[in-house]
Amino acid sequence: MPVRIHWFRRDLRLFDNAALYQALSGDELVVPIFIFDTEILNQLEDKNDRRVAFIHRALEDMQLQLIKIGSSLEVYNGNPLDVFQQLIKKYSISAVFTNHDYEPYAIERDTAIANILSSAGIPFYTLKDQVIFEKLEVTKEDGTPYTVFTPYANKWRATLEKTGIPAYPSEKKATQFFQQSPVPMPSLQSIGFIVSEENFPSDTPQMEVLKHYQQNRDIPSLENGTSRLGVHLRFGTISVRQLATKAKAASATFLNELIWRDFYHMILFNFPRVGRGEAFKKAYDAIPWRNNEAEFKRWCEGKTGYPIVDAGMRQLNATGFMHNRVRMITASFLVKHLLIDWRWGEAYFANKLLDFDLAANNGGWQWAASSGCDAAPYFRVFNPTLQTQKFDPQHKYIREWVPEWQELTYPKPIVVHEDARKRVLEVYSTALKQE
Repeated sequence: MPVRIHWFRRDLRLFDNAALYQALSGDELVVPIFIFDTEILNQLEDKNDRRVAFIHRALEDMQLQLIKIGSSLEVYNGNPLDVFQQLIKKYSISAVFTNHDYEPYAIERDTAIANILSSAGIPFYTLKDQVIFEKLEVTKEDGTPYTVFTPYANKWRATLEKTGIPAYPSEKKATQFFQQSPVPMPSLQSIGFIVSEENFPSDTPQMEVLKHYQQNRDIPSLENGTSRLGVHLRFGTISVRQLATKAKAASATFLNELIWRDFYHMILFNFPRVGRGEAFKKAYDAIPWRNNEAEFKRWCEGKTGYPIVDAGMRQLNATGFMHNRVRMITASFLVKHLLIDWRWGEAYFANKLLDFDLAANNGGWQWAASSGCDAAPYFRVFNPTLQTQKFDPQHKYIREWVPEWQELTYPKPIVVHEDARKRVLEVYSTALKQE
């Protein structure tokens, strides 16, 4: 009996799922699969990786829902090309459905999968799901991609008004899932990772948080100042369409954050070199970085002598989360104060952030380094002391993460702000003049 395959990746939910909806809309029954991609997992040095634990828990949640309707998720561990060769032998597959992924590795992988399926006479369909607008859906009048955010955001909003936000009620087509006994899921240990007892952020967008987002989003000490939905957007345990609908009603500022997210995914797709470690503004690849390893280590450990920077790094190391305002401060400090290559910081965040997303992480780091599209001008150097006075004046956030900040044991500042600012301006100015 022919079946369709739905391949879950960054869309770990059974509701409002574009590709899943299309898969379930045919005559054939749908076998849902997930692949722990060893090409990705083998690069993760920390076997207590919170993200792998989050994915595993999301899969367990979906499996429970599927078992209730007599179906089962099939979870594989291996190279996706090998897994699909197995699936072609196991099932008579009429089509494979999945949602778009815009990262360079994912595009290469999907092209290889499409070729394998094509040689077996099986069509491979991919659909837009993790963003509102993608690729070249929001462009300049001449059809080229925007590289400046404000005009992109204006066009994005105008496009949304015309098109509206679609819905893909995949949850209403549950009878189209392939019926079978529960297929055992590989444990975290069996794929080489450690079981985590992590309490992950809620996947329910609190309307009160969205409503007060503009006033509260820059205050790192507030527990509910931001939505904490980054990890759920990253792995698709919530629908960006449903979230955008709520944001549209509750908070223009929060909606703007979703537009930034679309913007960075659009940039990554149209300029894939940024995902391969190149500066968006090529002239900035000429910056002669100091790359002092001892200073980088102090930054990583939260021992720079600047409490707001250290608080952010310690929060990241302990929880896998860092407040967005503090992400900007810590990134600016590494690049501008210490003159350490932004790629070092990007890689460190990539290893630590629970909500790590290549497009957003790269966009944020290149913004801080002034090398990205629509980035902060190179002469903008965040002053950590002023940032503290503005966003953590009572030192609540600092006290939580750097309790010894007023003690003699706390390290002296790694660098003097005024000296560091003068140094970075000279280095950037000289390097950019030579280009």
